[in-house]
Amino acid sequence: MTMEMKDSGSVVLTAYHPHSPARIPGMEQSFVQDIPSSHSPSSRKSLPRCRRINRMLSNESAPPPAFSRSNSQASMDSTSMEDFWCEVESIKESSEDRSEEATLLEFKPADEGELEAEWLQDVGLSTLISGAEEEDGQALLSTLTRTQAAAVQKRYNTYTQTLRKKNKHTVRDVRDIFGTSDSSPTFETVPVSPVPSNGLQLPGQKPVWKSVSSNSCLDCGLDKGSPSVTEELSYEVSFSESIMVLPKTQEWPKTQRFKKEDSALPKFIVRKSRFGLTEVGDLSPEDMKKIRYLSLIELTAFYDALGVEMKRNRVERVRGRENGLFGVPLTILLENDQKKVPGIKVPLIFQKLLLKLEETGLETEGILRVPGSASRVKNLHQELEAKFYEDTFDWDQVRNNDAAGLLKMFIRELPSPLFTVEYLPAFITLVEKISKIKLQLQALHLLIMLLPEANRDTAKAFLQFLKKVVANEGKNKMNLWNVSMIVAPNLFIYKGKRANQQEMQAAATTAHIVRLLIRYQDILWTVPSFLISQVRKMNEAAMNNSKRQLMFDKGVRKLLRRKTMERERPERPEGAVTFPPYLQSDIPEGVIRVYAPLHSKVSMAIQLNSQTKAKDILARFRCENSHGSSQKIRGQIQSLHEIGGNIGQHCLDPDAYMLDVYRANPQAEWVIKPKAS
Repeated sequence: MTMEMKDSGSVVLTAYHPHSPARIPGMEQSFVQDIPSSHSPSSRKSLPRCRRINRMLSNESAPPPAFSRSNSQASMDSTSMEDFWCEVESIKESSEDRSEEATLLEFKPADEGELEAEWLQDVGLSTLISGAEEEDGQALLSTLTRTQAAAVQKRYNTYTQTLRKKNKHTVRDVRDIFGTSDSSPTFETVPVSPVPSNGLQLPGQKPVWKSVSSNSCLDCGLDKGSPSVTEELSYEVSFSESIMVLPKTQEWPKTQRFKKEDSALPKFIVRKSRFGLTEVGDLSPEDMKKIRYLSLIELTAFYDALGVEMKRNRVERVRGRENGLFGVPLTILLENDQKKVPGIKVPLIFQKLLLKLEETGLETEGILRVPGSASRVKNLHQELEAKFYEDTFDWDQVRNNDAAGLLKMFIRELPSPLFTVEYLPAFITLVEKISKIKLQLQALHLLIMLLPEANRDTAKAFLQFLKKVVANEGKNKMNLWNVSMIVAPNLFIYKGKRANQQEMQAAATTAHIVRLLIRYQDILWTVPSFLISQVRKMNEAAMNNSKRQLMFDKGVRKLLRRKTMERERPERPEGAVTFPPYLQSDIPEGVIRVYAPLHSKVSMAIQLNSQTKAKDILARFRCENSHGSSQKIRGQIQSLHEIGGNIGQHCLDPDAYMLDVYRANPQAEWVIKPKAS
């Protein structure tokens, strides 16, 4: 079954309501009978609204059958939006029932120049605004591809033109920055291999990937009822570079249809290159910061290549609570939790709610959809705030539907949305303006790379839980679309008393976004290899700049102290040559020394060949240390890490071919240690 969405323009978020409480009393037994209305004493007033909206969405002329949420029908509503709008209605009513004043994030108006200036700052190019010659900005510019450089140039041109109109101050000409002489400057960019049709192979071309076994790829799709055609995603070439040139006359269709059945989603496969796959937690925080810079540039270039405007919100931030559990910014929650559990990445309260539901609630029929008692949820909320950190809260008293209500409450009450206010319009646009799911997924992938670390790690834990809920559909009657409709309004909340056409379009859009997030999450947590290659180039450029500066500083000091230094320095033999430290090493080409500080045998020189994988080195160390290492060390999952050189720290995929990694970073150190959780 398909659903038609009319393009009424992109959705503008006018406010975000973080303090939305759980459900209202009397909603446990029947989803329909116990929903009170804020406009009438009748408890059935909210039901016709859900049905009216559903009729408008499905364009049905005849009245739909009576909506009854019986057990047999719990999983039969995947072709309607009733679940979504009933969830919205419930959130709205529970907000009205709450005495506390809701906190709103106010959106600041901004002219085009200010938005472009903020964009340049967010991608790490504030040097273009300040005029300072900073090495990080130069290193970043030196790694850009053709489309990425064009995206930067477009934003910088807009920024400078706006400033000139305002006569604020003299700004640097784009030709001075990129070293061009004409009015339409071109960039010296990183060359890319031609991959047509967004990574699809055309007849007569050599295959991009070598044949590999089935366990050497990342498989994201449906186990049952999935399409027979499997599409392959390429991470070797930037997404924006691999888009086919669109005709100037081409326009995106005003009406877009998408099928909501689970089987309508294509199956994607990401084959491992010889470098393996890298997850977001495998790179150092410093390198992930660069990944975020590059992801925003690449996402902007990607939208530009598709002819789609990438909108973002400019928000006047509201300070959240600094103590407690609900309504506290994720960063502050983690700072408090890390005092209790060092290194924790997901808030303790969120982890505990997920654990409670995973242990007892995955098979509960209607979990997430069937609400708990609002009075109980309110009392549990207050009790958690008082007792959670004292470890005196009794989790056995919490019913599964109440725990689900607390989980959704936690997400809604975050002072800033989990997917950030700034880029919520970009999430909406990727579905409204991009029709092909493969392109939607690539845009979504870059948006996930953009998330702050705390948001990304929390979203990952949440989506992993939702995947488990869907996996138990046979017992809980919650399929992928059901879960997506319930979760979407908790992640994407819109201000407005009535559901207009724009909001109805957003309903299907946000539900589809959540569906993509759940289905393809394994792909989304993988860092595209072309971004890692650019980070390596950035680090190399920064190192070269540092070396040049160091040589200059040494030259100045040598010039100032030449006379005294010459007298004290011993004479060198004629013809003597000084080699850099890494060339003075006695380790021959193709041999690496691997360190394992936690093992009894702490280092080993290993000769690499074209077939040596990271897991082969790990196996050799396990064999050599099978008797000497402690039981604790043997029980830990050890990984091979690439440290230094042109990367900060990189936990290698066990299937990575080491000779290829070594040649990409010959100055790295190789260390075996536990993988960061």
